[in-house]
Amino acid sequence: MKPEVIKEMTTSELKERLVEEKKQYVKLQMSHAISPLDNPGVLSQTKKTIARIHTELRKRELEIK
Repeated sequence: MKPEVIKEMTTSELKERLVEEKKQYVKLQMSHAISPLDNPGVLSQTKKTIARIHTELRKRELEIK
């Protein structure tokens, strides 16, 4: 997910998306542990998306204060 898309989302949408991304990441990790994924780069992409969402949420939290 691109940073531009993340910035356009509302805070509640970001929180929902964060939960979904974390669930997906755990599923991908489990799948990769059992049998290797065709594209293991998906793991790092998902992790980066989670970090981007966390960063945007933190940025918004600091702007409010």
